[in-house]
Amino acid sequence: MLQVRDAMYPVNVPLRYEMPLVDAVTHILDSGYLGLPVVDDAMHVVGFLSEFDCLPYLVTDSYHCDSHKQVKDIMRTDPLTVSPGLSVVDLAQQMELNKPKVYAVVEEGRLVGIITRSMLMKELNNALKNCKVVA
Repeated sequence: MLQVRDAMYPVNVPLRYEMPLVDAVTHILDSGYLGLPVVDDAMHVVGFLSEFDCLPYLVTDSYHCDSHKQVKDIMRTDPLTVSPGLSVVDLAQQMELNKPKVYAVVEEGRLVGIITRSMLMKELNNALKNCKVVA
């Protein structure tokens, strides 16, 4: 059975709660993902910040050339998390019902990676190519 741990990617630079907006946006853009989890000092996921969340603040702050926003001011505080042991099929079915494209992968309360819709598609497509049973 393919699990989230088989398809997830580690998060090398998670966002921090008190990180300035400009630094958070740089990390998101450098990551190539649509958003990143926000963690505390113990790597517990406390939020999620996406490009969508940042854009309105970037428009306003870049117009005025002034930003005092921090990640904690604009992050979503109800981040979606999954276990690395969850089946990729189960997560794919969950993603069919909900629109989130990125989930934080959490084990024993700590961030271990992220999983995106495209990562799942890649893993399921590889399984289909190789005729593996994925459920």
